[in-house]
Amino acid sequence: MRVRGRPVEPLILGDAERSYLERQVRRHRVARSLSARCRIILRCADGLSSKVVAAELGVHEHTVGKWRRRFLRDRIDGLLDEPRPGRPRTIEDDQVAAVIERTLYATPDDATHWSIRSMAKETGLSHTTIRRIWTAFGLQPHRSETFKLSCDPLFVDKVRDIVGLYLSPPDRALVLCVDEKSQIQALDREQPVLPMMPGMPERRTPAFRKTSTSISSWTITPPTRRRGSRHG
Repeated sequence: MRVRGRPVEPLILGDAERSYLERQVRRHRVARSLSARCRIILRCADGLSSKVVAAELGVHEHTVGKWRRRFLRDRIDGLLDEPRPGRPRTIEDDQVAAVIERTLYATPDDATHWSIRSMAKETGLSHTTIRRIWTAFGLQPHRSETFKLSCDPLFVDKVRDIVGLYLSPPDRALVLCVDEKSQIQALDREQPVLPMMPGMPERRTPAFRKTSTSISSWTITPPTRRRGSRHG
């Protein structure tokens, strides 16, 4: 006696639906899972059974039946992944904005820049949360870039002279290097400090306004004692 199974509802595609499915199959950047589902629906629309489609595409017969039923029920939307249950979000947008604003426009009372631990203590958030926020917005308070290029046409020659004193000082000579002259303080930089921005660290010039009056280096040659001379 032949046992009849449940009748299969025919799958008929509209022109727009077929065009969309074929476009997803041809695209290279579409998710592989979505491309496979589109192939299943296209083959089922050709009148093939689930068993034949499964053997042709290398998937399980139940997989073909699952996506066939979802397409018949929800059409194209049925091929998309449903929202997965997970832990609800605990950090609000206002909290994220507050961390970003504090990182960019404020400094801690006992340090020159924020660290993950100090920001976590200040905001009451976890270390992991602060790290994720800074990483997402490209914030690096601990970094500061400097760059200086001299416009002096004799810059290379002067560098060679100065470096040469250290590498090969004159015989019986003492080479000294002085950063600043006495009674002179370099308080202001030549250019204003560029503040930290998302994706860009703080940038500052290493040159100060009064460094042009400082002495970089010189040589001092001790006096030579003559033979036969006496000092009383």
